[in-house]
Amino acid sequence: MCPCTVTLLLLTLLIGLFYIFLIWNFNYWKKRGIKTVKSWPFIGSFPSVFTQKRNVAYDILDIYRKYKDTDNVVGVLNTRSPQLLILTPEYARAVYVTEFRRFHDNEMSRFTNEKLDKIMSNNPFLLLGDNWKERRAEITPGLSPNRVQAVYSVTQDICKQFVEYISKQQRMAPPDGLNTKNLCLCYTTEVVADCVLGISSRSFSDNPTPLVGMIKRAFEQSFSFIFFNTVATLWPPIRNIYGVPFFTKEVENFFFDIMQRAISLRRESGEHRNRADFLNYMLQLQEKKGLDTVKLTSHTMTFLTDGFETTALVLSHTLLQLARYPETQQLLREELGTAELSFDQLSELPYLDACINETLRMFPPGLAGRKIVTEPFEFVNKNGASVEVVPGNVVIVPVHALHYDPNYYEQPEKYMPERFLEHNGGVRKYREQGLFFGWGDGPRVCPGMRFALTQLKAALVEIVRNFNIKPNPKTRKDNVLDETFFMATLKGGIWLDFEPRK
Repeated sequence: MCPCTVTLLLLTLLIGLFYIFLIWNFNYWKKRGIKTVKSWPFIGSFPSVFTQKRNVAYDILDIYRKYKDTDNVVGVLNTRSPQLLILTPEYARAVYVTEFRRFHDNEMSRFTNEKLDKIMSNNPFLLLGDNWKERRAEITPGLSPNRVQAVYSVTQDICKQFVEYISKQQRMAPPDGLNTKNLCLCYTTEVVADCVLGISSRSFSDNPTPLVGMIKRAFEQSFSFIFFNTVATLWPPIRNIYGVPFFTKEVENFFFDIMQRAISLRRESGEHRNRADFLNYMLQLQEKKGLDTVKLTSHTMTFLTDGFETTALVLSHTLLQLARYPETQQLLREELGTAELSFDQLSELPYLDACINETLRMFPPGLAGRKIVTEPFEFVNKNGASVEVVPGNVVIVPVHALHYDPNYYEQPEKYMPERFLEHNGGVRKYREQGLFFGWGDGPRVCPGMRFALTQLKAALVEIVRNFNIKPNPKTRKDNVLDETFFMATLKGGIWLDFEPRK
């Protein structure tokens, strides 16, 4: 047999073996009596991860709509890894709340480790088991109502600067309007930098600090990170020998440097003894627990990384919907009145709460919850067949799909804050039914929710009072999600006009 023939046979054998490797798990759920959706070798059930022609949330939405009337759960493949997609709100709530101990950890934790990614590996969202409990217990007191209230006056001052900044930008605005996501990111950067570190990022000046630009870069997922995650789902053992951090080394070094400078300045001034911000709390925690500098910095980074991007997204999308629905904007304006609002009064504005909750329904930052099974649990399908998931399995909660199901939300594409008012059952009704996951739910609900809400509400109060917000023609009229960003954001950007009110 000639060498060319041998080579060709070996190549054919290798291709055949690789193909078998790719489809090996395709019958995983079928063998257990559960349907598996249409999947492709290498790609799995979610082709948009690779084509990036639309957001992967729409792949999940298509599956949800196809199977929700016939099944409670359905099998899917993440490349070649078998996972289970939840199709009912009852099981969604079980995963997040009532059976939390069986679905304790987030799948994202598998794609990072402390050696590679000091910032993300110490974030409570990614920590596992007892490590999560310990970190949560450490961080939660730093986000208490009293501590959030203590920095409320700082937030109010920054809101007034924000309004002046918007006015200035509007005077110079091009015909396409103002990039509202960037505006809101300037605001959240300034608030978080001041309330967490006690420093100004000069976000509203012509010469902002590098912090503003670095935050924008921090949440742009690199090709290497996306590629590694794909390879890791094909062959999980690679995580034990190689990894790619969520934040690039440049971003990580920048944030560690700014954190250490803030800590040094605070200690030199002695201000940490009396300033009631989050850095002060962390310095006290360091003294109490003996945290080293890396631990202290990475702990405090949780306040920073969780406060910038997510809050800016929610704020910009709320402004978008208020611009699209001027009647809603006017109703909110009437509720806000003109008097200065105290911290307690800010939490007593039901229509403002409803507007934010409706935004979170339509643009939930977490489009899907991906949970690792930590204890066995049995799902029962509509046909009576049951399947047991075991530790290590992954279940997916289709948050975006549940939020847009017309069986639960009338006219889901329409912005209707009234559905979250108390006389309609309020947000609690939807949470208890397993239909609202704007901030997550259960024990792992977003720990910074209270701080984020204060930022959001304070900014909305000042903006709605001072401007008539209008959509610029450049902004699309539907709610189509950006196809590349991992959090919910409107495709094409949010471009608004801010008309000063007399």
